[in-house]
Amino acid sequence: MDRLASFGNDPFDKPPCRGCSSYLVEPFIKCAECGPPSFYLCLQCFTKGFEYKTHQSDHKYEIMTSDFPVLEPGWTAQEEMALLEAVMDCGFGNWQDVAYQMRTKTKEECEGHYMKHFINNPLFSSTLLSLRQMEEARTADSAIPFKPTDDPPRPTFDSVLSRDMAGYMPARADFMEEFDNYAEWDLKDIDFVDDDSDILHALKIAVVDIYHSRLKERQRRKKVIRDHGLINLRKFQMLERRYPKEVQDLYDAMRRFARVVGPTEHDKFIESHALEFELRREIGRLQEYRQAGIRSFCSAKVYERVKRVREDERRKRTMLCDMLQYIQDSRACRQWLHKQAAIDSGITPVITTITTTGTGRRSAPPLNLTGLPGTEKLNEREKELCQVVRLVPGAYLEYKQALLNECRRQGGLRLAQARALIKIDVNKTRKIYDFLIKEGYINKA
Repeated sequence: MDRLASFGNDPFDKPPCRGCSSYLVEPFIKCAECGPPSFYLCLQCFTKGFEYKTHQSDHKYEIMTSDFPVLEPGWTAQEEMALLEAVMDCGFGNWQDVAYQMRTKTKEECEGHYMKHFINNPLFSSTLLSLRQMEEARTADSAIPFKPTDDPPRPTFDSVLSRDMAGYMPARADFMEEFDNYAEWDLKDIDFVDDDSDILHALKIAVVDIYHSRLKERQRRKKVIRDHGLINLRKFQMLERRYPKEVQDLYDAMRRFARVVGPTEHDKFIESHALEFELRREIGRLQEYRQAGIRSFCSAKVYERVKRVREDERRKRTMLCDMLQYIQDSRACRQWLHKQAAIDSGITPVITTITTTGTGRRSAPPLNLTGLPGTEKLNEREKELCQVVRLVPGAYLEYKQALLNECRRQGGLRLAQARALIKIDVNKTRKIYDFLIKEGYINKA
């Protein structure tokens, strides 16, 4: 009975014949009654009736060969195994080298056969889908199912993304520059010869042992990077930002211990603390409801709405008190109150010059935007902002685009980050930042 041999294409991978000790070439014979270990014979020794110890020439036998089609005619099992090994060695998509290693098939034949039977095969895809569903069902009850990083992007050499990925090459699963990259230099000139003294021989062995320990450390670090999904650093940072600020601080503090535990345990630890933070905040809110005499969630919604209105009114009163404290001009206060009333009623306020009478100093008049480049690109509210802060439209548009790009990249923007991006007066930066927040162009981090 023919059976697929569990050996590779290399004849040196197969065990030798028990009769003549030559390397086996398919087809060869396996005794079905002897073993373990298995008893193999080449065809020549089998036809001679070779017998050895308990093995007799009348024992049942199996013919070991891979010269038969498996998935389609014209492709033997041996060629199927050779194709899989070539793709593993050369990388998916490198069909020219795959065909060169195969020797018996062209590049187009290798690509078409692999895509048809190993990628687009509905039997294999359904099997993978069922395995994926089983894995998701198995990890559904955990705090956060760990997923290693997806297939990493394949950037061009020396691009920005390539530098962000530290020169990682996905097809080879290696880095352009490994940890302890020059460890091999200490080993390149070592040569073991017969006339070495015992001390010199022991010294060379020690150097090789040191080199092996350095390789183990390199593999350990690479394993940590792969297991925790740190190759695609941008995606890792985006996942980290989904946590509140307190949990992010804990994440930074506990990151050094991630190498001690596995990725799943580390994610469970962080996720459990995030859940604890949410529970503490919810408990505090329920205690506040109880102190206010609220006993139903319907009343809690009304309480939250009234609370927001009360906080807005308190904020306005605080702002008015600050204005009255620092501005001792009744005319200026009246102008400010009229402007706030116009804003609350939805009317665009008329900008007037505020003159202080106490010191004789006069504030700068609004900027005249007539004829300035870029004015036609601004809406009415942006024109009013540029007039008040005395900023030309071109500079405003440049600052706005810089803040939008940073907010899109970070997922949010803080005032300190805005001040670090645009190097102008901090009060002008605050006004631009508050305006963009109010208009919905950016959001707070």
